[in-house]
Amino acid sequence: MVDYQAFAQLYDDLMDQTLYDQWADWVQNRLPKGQSILELGCGTGRLANKLLQNYEVTGLDRSADMLTLARDRQTKPYSLIQADMTELADLPVYDHIIAFNDTLCYLENPQVLLTCFQSVYKHLAPGGHFLFDVHSIKQMNDFNGFSYHGESDQGLLVWDSYPGDQPYSVEHDLSIFLAQADGSYHRYDERHFERTYEASFYEQLLHQAGFRSVQVTSDFEEKFNPEGKRWFFQAKKIV
Repeated sequence: MVDYQAFAQLYDDLMDQTLYDQWADWVQNRLPKGQSILELGCGTGRLANKLLQNYEVTGLDRSADMLTLARDRQTKPYSLIQADMTELADLPVYDHIIAFNDTLCYLENPQVLLTCFQSVYKHLAPGGHFLFDVHSIKQMNDFNGFSYHGESDQGLLVWDSYPGDQPYSVEHDLSIFLAQADGSYHRYDERHFERTYEASFYEQLLHQAGFRSVQVTSDFEEKFNPEGKRWFFQAKKIV
């Protein structure tokens, strides 16, 4: 098993930190301050910490190790819940729910994605918004042959991506070399699967889940570009 706390630290070291500022700005430009937000797939809590200045945040992730890191990094206390983002039955209602960093692309098929949308809808207050991003089809195609090698004090990450078996899908092969106290490295290998769909299909599923107002944009901009890297969705619960 991978030491996810060490892996998360390594991943955070190597990820573009400016993205978290952009996600935070995108949220703050759309949601009234002072309200409650549930973040699905909160990971190590970097986005949650930025939103805490203006919102009452709850973070949800199914990885206990990720949540341990998030708890250690809290700039001020907030709730962290270990759960699957498709199973929110025991949670209360929130003013808004968000899911960024292509979190929803890890859901394996359309039925699971629809189940997630339906669960989100049930746990949104009337008038609440569901904000999320996904990889575009162009980005999925661009992953073909993608290769990345990164290094930090925590260790090394080798990342290679290949087309998946399903339409608009990709498999990421990750080799993680975590630095040990004696100067050696411990290697872990992982495979991650991601899948996306046509933007219109996401809209269709959102409407099927009950949402009646859906806006789609791209890459932190105000317009939709099918050739963008990330598609952003803002769906409103109208009752």
